[in-house]
Amino acid sequence: MEKKKEKILVIDDSTVQCEFLRSILCQDFDITVCQTGNEGLLTARNGRFSLILLDIIMPDIDGYMMLRELKASEVTKYIPVILITSLSDVQHEERGLLMGAVDYITKPFSPVIIKARVKTHIQLYHYQMKFKADASVDALTGVANRRKYEEESAVMWRSAIRFGLPFTICMFDIDNFKAYNDTFGHPAGDKVLATVAETISSHLQRSTDFFARYGGEEFVALYVGDDSKPTFEFMKTIRQAVEDLHIPHSHSVSQWVTVSVGGVTHCPTNEDSYDTYLKIADTMLYDAKRFGRNMVVWSNANKETWRER
Repeated sequence: MEKKKEKILVIDDSTVQCEFLRSILCQDFDITVCQTGNEGLLTARNGRFSLILLDIIMPDIDGYMMLRELKASEVTKYIPVILITSLSDVQHEERGLLMGAVDYITKPFSPVIIKARVKTHIQLYHYQMKFKADASVDALTGVANRRKYEEESAVMWRSAIRFGLPFTICMFDIDNFKAYNDTFGHPAGDKVLATVAETISSHLQRSTDFFARYGGEEFVALYVGDDSKPTFEFMKTIRQAVEDLHIPHSHSVSQWVTVSVGGVTHCPTNEDSYDTYLKIADTMLYDAKRFGRNMVVWSNANKETWRER
């Protein structure tokens, strides 16, 4: 099978320069060309590019302004940008590098230099993305870790406020997990953590769903869009799915490994605090354990609560 080519976006108003760059790079890379800044920004946000070659002198948007826009967007801020220009003074080069460009190539182009720099920066980009992904994943369970949760919760909370959508915080805790470890040993406990995490995350597959290991035997789910009652019902199916794994546990309220679930759904505003609702979710989890474990306890914006049993 032919290896898929890396995608490069060229943003330059000169047809001659675009075609010259395409001729240099097209054998090894998948090249997309845009000849206006606005088109380039839109294309960069909608594509999956490994590198952007950006001309500084553009007719509609200054190249430095475009660079600022690219680095300000969550979608494009990690894509390496090489500035291409006829401006060769040190001040212009310094400005571009300080704003986040990874390199600076002056016209006329040397095909050998362009190929070498493009390949180098694409390799560095993939190394950076792998390092970033590894730093965001819990090594034991394979789901997002606490660090990634801290980042994602802030972004999702702001999005819910912006669009006026219901926001859910849900806490999961494996029941009597210490007793399981004491009985079956830590390797078996690690396997349970990974299996439970996989089971829960398999139910949370929408683009608006997020799931992470919160710490120890606790997990957290966040998602946007559903009201409290349907969410409560959905969490009941996840709780049941864990019990249906039928992992034996002699200290469980049933004979199997189970989870307690607590959460809250609310349409946040700028006056609301994420931490306030995280505490509510944690209180619902505590109530689920207090009322007997292996159940879901839920709250909504009106402080109404539902209990599974």
